[in-house]
Amino acid sequence: MSPAGSEFTYAASGVDIDAGERAVTLMRAAVERTNRPEVVGGLGGFAGLFALDTAKYRKPLLASSTDGVGTKIALARQLDRHDTVGIDLVAMVVDDLVACGAEPLFLQDYVATGRVVPERIAAIVTGIAAGCTLAGAALVGGETAEHGDLMDADEYDLAATAVGVVEADAVLGPERVQEGDVVIAMASSGFHSNGYSLVRRVVDRAGLDLTATPAGLSRPLGDELLEPTRIYARDCLALVEEIGVESVHAYAHITGGGLAGNTVRVVPAGREAVLDRGTWALPAAVRLMEEHGVPREESERAFNCGVGMVAAVAPEQADRAVALLAARGVSAWVAGAIGAVDGEASARLVGSYR
Repeated sequence: MSPAGSEFTYAASGVDIDAGERAVTLMRAAVERTNRPEVVGGLGGFAGLFALDTAKYRKPLLASSTDGVGTKIALARQLDRHDTVGIDLVAMVVDDLVACGAEPLFLQDYVATGRVVPERIAAIVTGIAAGCTLAGAALVGGETAEHGDLMDADEYDLAATAVGVVEADAVLGPERVQEGDVVIAMASSGFHSNGYSLVRRVVDRAGLDLTATPAGLSRPLGDELLEPTRIYARDCLALVEEIGVESVHAYAHITGGGLAGNTVRVVPAGREAVLDRGTWALPAAVRLMEEHGVPREESERAFNCGVGMVAAVAPEQADRAVALLAARGVSAWVAGAIGAVDGEASARLVGSYR
């Protein structure tokens, strides 16, 4: 056995078990606030348990989604602000779930870090819990792994998996989308969690000050870039509940690949989504990136350009859908329509931004 104070201890090797336990203690209250009635047990078990109410559903399908935050974390580290990237993490997975019409039920997270700093881990997980509350999902567990041999002490990365449920006959997607459907755009809250490798390159090469407020913005650039991703899950579910799957045919979550690149994923063969740039203004933060060298074509591939989610809706319900979303605090508008084409599915942007 190694003597006390030996270099051959877990702590000396870069893993502080006591710090990990303190982090759990600090985050416990925030995690427990996300509980739904279906959650069985509490934080600290080897697995999260969730009792699916099978009497509630006719033919339930479970849906799952896994994602991370990406290099937006590098900005959080640079600014030493860690309480919002957890919201980004939740948004990335639950808004993928709701694209098929699934209600998010629960989520599990994974935090890898070079060194466990309990207060920082607690801030991250408290953000994850806040995102779960916004999405109506329970945070049933997760893992914090200390990887001192692989990561610098202040480095960390995040990932999560969420599980949801949808009735088999209520799954949304390209199979429901019809010629004549209206495409409704929902405003984003910023860059969300995509394109940050390019954003950071522009900030670095242009020497932009994250603490300064550039022309066109109303707050410091760092605040703009760390704005959490909008979580649309409850709003999208409410829209389906209000006007039905007969009228809400598909959702597309606008992430990496941009507006056209994600919208086409819910367009069937022989159909085309045509989106009019003239129906909204390009966000000032995107214009700032373009002023410092990003071509428009690249902006529209890397960034959401102001639209975080789109819905394909029956035309007779378009005005009602926009009004319902507005009542829920989501700025939405008719951005285009679904037309017919020969061959493969397509999506394109036309016109000029306001």
